[in-house]
This record gives sequence, structure tokens and C-alpha cells, in this order.
Amino acid sequence: YKLTYYTPEYETKDTDILAAFRVTPQPGVPPEEAGAAVAAESSTGTWTTVWTDGLTSLDRYKGRCYHIEPVAGEENQYIAYIAYPLDLFEEGSVTNMFTSIVGNVFGFKALRALRLEDLRIPPAYAKTFQGPPHGIQA
Repeated sequence: YKLTYYTPEYETKDTDILAAFRVTPQPGVPPEEAGAAVAAESSTGTWTTVWTDGLTSLDRYKGRCYHIEPVAGEENQYIAYIAYPLDLFEEGSVTNMFTSIVGNVFGFKALRALRLEDLRIPPAYAKTFQGPPHGIQA
């Protein structure tokens, strides 16, 4: 995953959904590989060939681990910063967004532990939410 999903040169966009994960890699797994694995598994990565691979641009939809830093005072723990393009998510769906970002990654075998620490939702995506159907008057 590291060659495709770890992109330290990537500059985040105002429209990216940004996530910060605390990762504890398994022994022998470099932190960059662990961060890249989270980016892959929570976006476009898969362990098998999918027929739609030839129809879409991976670069357009993939999550990118753009920065990793050690957690101060904690051995073998890192914060992996991951950017997700808006095109990856259904507009106006909190369920879709959270399922995509955290739905499948917590059982990933390359990691001993994983926790979502922070999430930034850009205004461009927040504006797609309609709000509650009842109870609020402006």
C-alpha cells in the first residue's frame, strides 16, 4: 500500500475530508505502511482485482496518507493524517461518510490498535446536509 497511498508530497485541498488516526502498527510494520494501509482500506484499496478498476481513476478517489508523526511519550504510536476527496462520498450522508472512513479498518491485521482522533469536514461537504426534518425554526 505504501507506494500508492503514502503521499507525503500531497498538499491538502479545502474540499478534502481530513482524518487523524492514532495507529499502533504490528511489530515489523513501518508507520508509513500502517498509515498507507488505513488510507487504502478506508477508501479504494482492496485485496482482490475488481472489474471496475479500469473504469475509474484511482488517483481521483483514493485516500492519501500525507503525514505521519510519532505520539509524544508513547512507544510505537503514531498519528496518521489522511485526506479523502469529496468524490469518494455520497452527498448529504453522514452514514456513508463514517462507514467509508471507519467501517472496515478497525479489524485490519497490520495494526495492533487504531483510533480515529479527529475529523475535519469541509464546508463544501457540510452544505450538502439538509439538517433535521423537524424541530428547528430559523
